[in-house]
Amino acid sequence: MTDKITTHQAQEDARNEAILIYLNGRIVPKAKAVVSVYDSGFMLGDGVWEGLRLYNGTWAFLEAHLDRLFEAAKAIDLDIGMDREDVKTALLETQAANRMVTDAHARLMVTRGVKTRPFQHPALSQQGPTVTIIMEHSRPSLPRPIRLATVPHIRGLPMTQDPKLNSHSKLNCILACIAAEKAGADEALMLDVNGFVNTTNACNFFIVRKGAVWTSTGDYCMNGITRQKVIDVCRADGIPVFERNYSLVDTYGADEAFLTGTFGAQTPVGEVDGRQIGAGEMGPMTTRIRGLYKALIERECA
Repeated sequence: MTDKITTHQAQEDARNEAILIYLNGRIVPKAKAVVSVYDSGFMLGDGVWEGLRLYNGTWAFLEAHLDRLFEAAKAIDLDIGMDREDVKTALLETQAANRMVTDAHARLMVTRGVKTRPFQHPALSQQGPTVTIIMEHSRPSLPRPIRLATVPHIRGLPMTQDPKLNSHSKLNCILACIAAEKAGADEALMLDVNGFVNTTNACNFFIVRKGAVWTSTGDYCMNGITRQKVIDVCRADGIPVFERNYSLVDTYGADEAFLTGTFGAQTPVGEVDGRQIGAGEMGPMTTRIRGLYKALIERECA
């Protein structure tokens, strides 16, 4: 398909060629922001990360992102080696070094660090964590609604790899995305272990039916901050919103569908498995929620 797009599609920005990156206490040019081949993240996907969005000089929902980062690090028994204020300082110093004010995205990554030998055991990571912040100037650029295809890859059980963790180990999501592209779609719609609609390979998923907003129970999906903010603004504005089990049949018959994520906020879905959703374009409820979310951002990031 020639008009391939993704949920993280952005306008080209030449300034990104000269960005500066935070790496273990130093801010360095992109070409010098390198890690060892022995790093736990490179070798094993052993680490956690956060994506943050800059609006009007303020990182949106920063405290919620830090809550999730430190909770995930604790869950995998990873000592970040920095407290919350240290992480905030690193983020703000990197922002200042890049002279970023708005329409910027940050990826804050923490791995278990460099290993002494190329094997799995975490005790082999003895040099402390690797902490990196990549920032880019980015403005979402989506020429049309997203097309999704359901794939056989599922979001798993907590005792395998808890899907709530924002971990570096994303192979199952990458394979899901590849399967969707092979099917002619942009990204993948993933089910949970019980066969209910869950999430996409990169974002949380919502449908609209008869004036109500539905999303998954949250048991098997990423603990999305934008997802929760959408639920919050719906409830505050009197829009019926339900976290529930629902099927592909419910999805195909939806009036609207959209995705949520830090980068794209609310991204319309026009097609699922070759079936047009509603009018195949951004619907009135998605437009309304976008407005509510934008107003929330303006309050948070005045």
